[in-house]
Amino acid sequence: MDIFVKLMPINLKYFDNTQTTGSADLSAEMKTFYSKYLITLAEPNLVHDQFAQKHPIPANGGKTIEFRKYDSLAKALTPLTEGVTPHGNKLVVSTITATISQFGDYIELSDTLLLTAIDNNLVQATELLASQAGRTLDTITREVLAGGTNVQYGEGSKTSRSALVGGESSGNDLLTVKAIRMAVRTLKVMNAPKINGDYAGIIHPDCEFDIMDDPAWQAPHQYVDTENIYANEIGRIAGVRFSESTEAKIFHADDLAVDETTGARNLTVYSYSTKVITIKEKLATADATALVGRKILVGGEVMEVSAASGSSSANTATITVKDTPTASPSTNDVIYPGEAGAKGRDVYATLIMGANAYGVTEVTGGGLQHIVKQLGSAGTADPLNQRATVGWKAYKVAERLIEQYLVRIETCSTFAAGAN
Repeated sequence: MDIFVKLMPINLKYFDNTQTTGSADLSAEMKTFYSKYLITLAEPNLVHDQFAQKHPIPANGGKTIEFRKYDSLAKALTPLTEGVTPHGNKLVVSTITATISQFGDYIELSDTLLLTAIDNNLVQATELLASQAGRTLDTITREVLAGGTNVQYGEGSKTSRSALVGGESSGNDLLTVKAIRMAVRTLKVMNAPKINGDYAGIIHPDCEFDIMDDPAWQAPHQYVDTENIYANEIGRIAGVRFSESTEAKIFHADDLAVDETTGARNLTVYSYSTKVITIKEKLATADATALVGRKILVGGEVMEVSAASGSSSANTATITVKDTPTASPSTNDVIYPGEAGAKGRDVYATLIMGANAYGVTEVTGGGLQHIVKQLGSAGTADPLNQRATVGWKAYKVAERLIEQYLVRIETCSTFAAGAN
């Protein structure tokens, strides 16, 4: 009984707190607190933002944000003349403009939930929304970085993503120290400035697994004051300090057929004639439609699908490719999904970058907002004060500024995590 009596005031206090934060009189101070709370929780997810130029959202400045990059000065090889002041030099600055977009989401809370639930649902909703906001904004930046033109396939011996091998007993194209050193060499040749004495890298845990056993790998405490480490920093090798993220880009290829009766990861060539591949498998109409615009990999060659027709009979469904393949597909050739590596294997992007390679909008200063609408705030749209909402919205854009300062290493891994 004594234990029960001691617990009751705690539960009631928690219950009362839920009613207060869910009521219509949420103070300005509480709104500010929750807004800062959401941003604080969201920021650790912004791994891809941390090495960027950060620019605030311009107030009353329209939807365009301006990033700046400065050209290097030419060498001053002309000797000075005694007593004569030279003309001097000027900054050469160029601007890259980008248009911001708005993103957001919200959760609706009923008056009954706010009144009867033991948990503080405003806090719970804020935590969930903060995680969603961080991952969303991080992915927007990631996709821009993953679209860079400075690409290195494995250790440089492969010339395309589709040639990268993974999941085999030997000959796999995994992330190696040599691959990292090659990327670092590329940045050095382009005079890419370092960030705090090293280049920065973003790596997926699967690729981290493939590289961390190397004896040259250093943990953060071995080379930097732990108060000055990056978000999610895990270690350094070959002059690159790495931050890990499960959101690091994975180039994943979906199954070619997903219908529950005819679903298949791969398909098989029955015959070929003038850009038309007849397949051995049955193919649902919906799966045939979904193939249009996708890439397939046959005999090591990537082809784009321009049309497809399904069939409930074997050896009759067809796939038409956009361009005539270099080598005609043969009977029994396997048709793999073509957006990833060899045999459709997942391909991972490991980013190696110098300073000022890209720019993003800041999360603070209007970039990310927490919005709470209390019970009854909707007026006549909520005549019985039954609905409250908690949400977020953000203005966001990311832009690559200097392509030469960013290298994307593409490799397979010991693992295959799937789309992210």
